[in-house]
Amino acid sequence: MIENHDERIRVMRIIARMNVGGPAVQVSGLMRGFDATKFDHRLVTGYCASDEADYLDTVATDVTATRIKGLGRSISPKADLGAFVQIVREIRTFRPDVIHTHTAKAGVIGRLASILSGHKSICVHTYHGHLLHGYFGKFKTQLVIAIEKFLAHFTTKLLAVGKKVMDDLLAVGIGKPEKFAVMPPGLALGILLSRADACTELHLDPSKTYCAFIGRITKIKRPDRFLDVVSELNRRDVPIHFIVAGAGDLLDYSKERCAKENLPVTFLGWREDIENVLAASDMVLLTSDNEGTPLSLIQAGMAYLPIVATKVGSVDEIVVDGKTGLLTDLSTDSIVNAVVQLTSDPALRKTMGAAAHDYTMQRYGVERLVRDHQQLYVDLLNDRANS
Repeated sequence: MIENHDERIRVMRIIARMNVGGPAVQVSGLMRGFDATKFDHRLVTGYCASDEADYLDTVATDVTATRIKGLGRSISPKADLGAFVQIVREIRTFRPDVIHTHTAKAGVIGRLASILSGHKSICVHTYHGHLLHGYFGKFKTQLVIAIEKFLAHFTTKLLAVGKKVMDDLLAVGIGKPEKFAVMPPGLALGILLSRADACTELHLDPSKTYCAFIGRITKIKRPDRFLDVVSELNRRDVPIHFIVAGAGDLLDYSKERCAKENLPVTFLGWREDIENVLAASDMVLLTSDNEGTPLSLIQAGMAYLPIVATKVGSVDEIVVDGKTGLLTDLSTDSIVNAVVQLTSDPALRKTMGAAAHDYTMQRYGVERLVRDHQQLYVDLLNDRANS
């Protein structure tokens, strides 16, 4: 067993950037929640791009971090090498017992730095999504697989946010089953206003039925498919209005199309008060081609909202089809029919929303996430000490 002798377990958490999204929410929850009497916890991260909102600057302002230039989204051999050298320096200075990397780029640079720093640490990496689907072309995907296979040999524990994520990685030969564990997301939802008060805050008409689309407005989220759904519902005169909370490189395209077709969509941009968006909504819609375990759906469930979502990635681990929401295929008609079903049946929305709340609160609380990570680190360090 580990003997602390009043020495805390030193954990270095490395993530490429803290842009608003699932990984940033998870990392912030871990940084806030760890027992400071038992763990010395450091966050190392890069900078967000100019078109991204930084979660540390906008929401998690209480979380401190060491910022590393070159550790952001873009790939640049010179900048990446500089980030690698800086992380090696941080490891040698802090001498962590555990190095835990999050997201693809930080997983590569951080684990290489761990290997070459000369410091013996437990190394953990979390896969937050399906990096093999929809992000890279065929050649780059094969390159990513080769890199991940190599790094898996030097990683003590591999975590996936959902079983489907883990199964996909194992299927292409990344890691061994005994090295993997599923670590579902965990989060805490803030205070929910009444629907009327939330609508007032967002300048919305409380007499309308609202469906929320929450997340990055980027290709993988398929805002074009979302707008196809809105367009068809508008053509059928279905009485529903859509609110979009998010930003991204396809935001201008989405706004222009809505203006051209006169679609019933209100764009709210990035929101720090996502609880108000949820409180004002009657349901949440996800139209992605690919997902890990999307936090927006967990938040929706916690806010008593039914969900309509494409059945991709680990979405079906959050949404119980027919009980907490409706899962669809990728076709516009399938999504439209599900939205129509919920729009026309307020009682069904209420029943599914209550079931979604109970389901998500039981499985995805931030306290569970923190507790499971702390125990994982202790167990891994004990295993090493006893080996």
